[in-house]
Parts: sequence; structure tokens; C-alpha cells
Amino acid sequence: MAIGRPVSLTSNVASKTISVTATASQTLFTVTGGYRINEIAVFRNGVRLADGQDYTARDGSSVTLIEAAGLGDILEFQVFDTFQVAETIQPNEADQTINGNLTITGTLTGGSVGINSAGEVVGAAKTLNFIGTGNTFAVNGDTIDISIAGGGGGGGGLGTAINYAVESETQSPFSYIDANATVTENMMLGTMTAGLSDSYIVSVIPNITVNSGVAVTVGAGKTMIIDVLQIGDL
Repeated sequence: MAIGRPVSLTSNVASKTISVTATASQTLFTVTGGYRINEIAVFRNGVRLADGQDYTARDGSSVTLIEAAGLGDILEFQVFDTFQVAETIQPNEADQTINGNLTITGTLTGGSVGINSAGEVVGAAKTLNFIGTGNTFAVNGDTIDISIAGGGGGGGGLGTAINYAVESETQSPFSYIDANATVTENMMLGTMTAGLSDSYIVSVIPNITVNSGVAVTVGAGKTMIIDVLQIGDL
């Protein structure tokens, strides 16, 4: 059995101390930023005062001394408040670092998601917009499954699908293949972009122009085939 009164541990608290110099016969002091009632300690010249006997603090903003202070007395107000994790995020700071996991129960507003392609940063966006027909989205709890079908936006199947009308999303039985195409940026056709094993890299466009200063590198185990359908002979 414990001897004396057991120690009672409380939650983490944050505190601040405000110090003021009294004028002659001053009794009323305003606490900058206010305080929570019964959550303030008052000291005069380093001596702690007793609530209700030496001072009163009942309105959350001011403290009244029972016995007036003398000229030059130092009054210190120690204000206690519950520690909030949210207070570690300063709304007016431009850059902040959070170590560990961040859990958000509401909606994240104003943030951006970084987007990479083949390990390279493409940019950041607040909204991803999937264009073309055949895309389906299924919500499974906190996960959205996205199925992307070809057509409309190019690259889905042989050639680019043609819609019945410009504003229509309905594909016709036809597609088109450009006779010419230009490579404008460096390309690495390796295991990150063209399969992990030996593979064929095929272009149905018969005339491929690589701009000056641009490099197209065919990785080990890859075979480049241009105009596999011999469209250029048509």
C-alpha cells in the first residue's frame, strides 16, 4: 500500500509565462492572450499567490490582486493549456516538416499529389482527369480501382480511334495511323519502359524523325522494329 497520497499523472500540457511590472497601488492586470479559468498561476516577486486569498481570476482575461502591488513589483502569470498536436502545425509557415505518419480524418483541401512517370517527376496536380472512353472507377472502401481502356486519347490498340463526331465519345470502326512522327525528347527504351525481359519495340509509323540533339537509346535485349506493317509501301 502506498504511503501518503498517490501521484496522479495528467495529460501533456503547454504553458506560457507572462511578466509585467506593476505601477504604484495597481490591482488590476490584463493577461495578454487570456487564460482558462482555474488554469493560471500568479507570482509576485517570485512568490506564488493563492487563488481567492491573494488574487481573483474569474473572467479569463484579467487578474485582480486583493492587496495592491507596489511600484516596480514583478507580476508573473503562468497560463496552462491542454497540449494539442494540431498546434504543432503553424498555419502561416510556408514550409513545415512532419516526421512520422499523418492521419487525416476529413478532406484534404488545397494539397497536391506528385506525379512520376518511369521514375521521372512529371509535376504535381490537385485533380487527375482520365479522358477517352472505357475508363471505369470502382470504390472499394478507401481505395478507388481504376481500369483504363484504350481509344479516344490515342495509344489504345492499333492506331488512334476515330469518333463519329468531334464532340462524341462513341468510337467508329475506324482508326488512323500518322505517316510521320517526331521524337522531341530523350528516350530510354530499357527495362523501365519496355518490359523486364527481351522484347520487341514496334512502331507502326513508317517515318520516325529524331530531332537534333535528342537521343533514343535502345536498351540491352531490346529490338527496335519500324513500320512493322509496311504502311510506308501503301
